[in-house]
Amino acid sequence: MEKIVSIKNASGLHARPAGMFVKKASEFKATVEVIAKGKTVNAKSIMGIMSLGLGKGDELTISANGEDEEAAINTLVELIDSGFGE
Repeated sequence: MEKIVSIKNASGLHARPAGMFVKKASEFKATVEVIAKGKTVNAKSIMGIMSLGLGKGDELTISANGEDEEAAINTLVELIDSGFGE
């Protein structure tokens, strides 16, 4: 299962939002990956997420596979759509 979403907050997926994203992704049993700019990274890896260098307006695909994949994707899409509270 996967969903495409765009970064909404002005500063992009820098350290604080990336940390929030990884923390949320880690709450799920499912394997969660982020696909962007031709790379696929583990959504539970802060270094992986940071290495994508995602900014405002960049598109990414959140992909999840496992028993709670739907909840994982919906929660992470919601987090991105909220602009990480910025």
